[in-house]
Amino acid sequence: MNTLTLACTVGLLCSSAQVLAAEGPFSPTSTYMLGDWGGERTALKDDGVDFQVNYTGEAGSNFGGGYDTNTTARYSDQWQFGVDLDLDKLLNWKDTEFQMTVTNRNGRNISNDAVGDPRSGTLSSSQEVWGRGQTTRLTQFWLRQGYFDDTLDIKAGRVTVGEDFDSLKSNFQNLALGSGQAGNWRGDRWYNWPISQWGGRIKLKITPEFYTQVGIYNQNPKNYDTGNGFRLDTSNSIGNLIPLEFGWLPKLGPEALPGKYAVGAYYSSTKGNVYSSGDVRNGAYGYSDEAHAYGGYLLIQQQLTSMNGDKDRGLSLTVQAVMNDKKTSTTDNYQSVALTYMGMFDARPKDEIGFGVGRIHVNDDYTQTERDQNNANGVNNYNNPTYLPVQSGAEYNYELYYGIRATEWMTIRPNLQYITAPGAVSEVKDAFVGGVTVNVAL
Repeated sequence: MNTLTLACTVGLLCSSAQVLAAEGPFSPTSTYMLGDWGGERTALKDDGVDFQVNYTGEAGSNFGGGYDTNTTARYSDQWQFGVDLDLDKLLNWKDTEFQMTVTNRNGRNISNDAVGDPRSGTLSSSQEVWGRGQTTRLTQFWLRQGYFDDTLDIKAGRVTVGEDFDSLKSNFQNLALGSGQAGNWRGDRWYNWPISQWGGRIKLKITPEFYTQVGIYNQNPKNYDTGNGFRLDTSNSIGNLIPLEFGWLPKLGPEALPGKYAVGAYYSSTKGNVYSSGDVRNGAYGYSDEAHAYGGYLLIQQQLTSMNGDKDRGLSLTVQAVMNDKKTSTTDNYQSVALTYMGMFDARPKDEIGFGVGRIHVNDDYTQTERDQNNANGVNNYNNPTYLPVQSGAEYNYELYYGIRATEWMTIRPNLQYITAPGAVSEVKDAFVGGVTVNVAL
């Protein structure tokens, strides 16, 4: 074997080794941390079986302010195990899909332990993955089928409301800047991820760009309880939630930049407390009769620019708003605006930077109930442990993050957050929180 042949052979072997390494576990170019299972994962997906294993970890540290400056940091996380079945490929069921997802949440939240007064808490959360119970849950178990070339689409089973209604893309760590905001400020009626309930929705595609959808979801507060993540019965149900949404999905300008514009409303048949100054019920001041809950929301998400014709890069704008009825809701309105830029630097085309601010306003009638309760108890000193902190006005949440696409399967997003009037309690100092989110696709 001459020198040239030996060199070519070694070069081919090295190239082959690099290709094999790229397909194996922990390869930075692989979609999954554990690799493609020797090509089996891609083959299964092509055949209609798509496995999803994801991990999200969020840390938050109290840099200054808040209720307790002695608490330094907290960590919370979520495991997500899912499988999506394309039943068109597997069973020849035209345009039919099945999804099952199990989630597990753990950890603690800096908002609860340091930022907010423990007697009242905060309105938002600096670690959005912490909420709705630290337990294992069956989060999705549904069947979806399309009819008439996907003009009509029906989904039913164990579902979360926010996966279909008031839904958008977001990578912010603060809860006030994520998706499903209608459920965040009406969580006693609208159950967002990872809480599932029996229900479904019917979606009608009016044109390729315009759609409308309506849903109905069983409301069972027992679904919140730790240890009830796989509870499938409907005992203890208290009513149903009915959301309605109209949407427009345009592609604007000569570059056909994608957008989503949606307006929605919801009604709950469940009755809840009506906040009314001067009334007393069961020893609690400010509560009168019960009433149904209702509200509405607005969602705008539009890509504004591209980078050198690449629509995967560019600036995007997100605007959200929620209005809840003033009779039964503790938070009666919410607004947020956010800007994100994907691929700002040519050397880092998959990195993302984002800045947003969210405002959450407390119902004035609810504020008065807290004042009435303190007056009835004869307590007007905030430092008295029996004092009920008065939540008045609004809490503001600001966040700036930079998302580093470390590999194709891992993104790291350090962030800075600033919370004014945590819990909308004026006595609590504004808080400065540092955080980091890690997303891994296994």
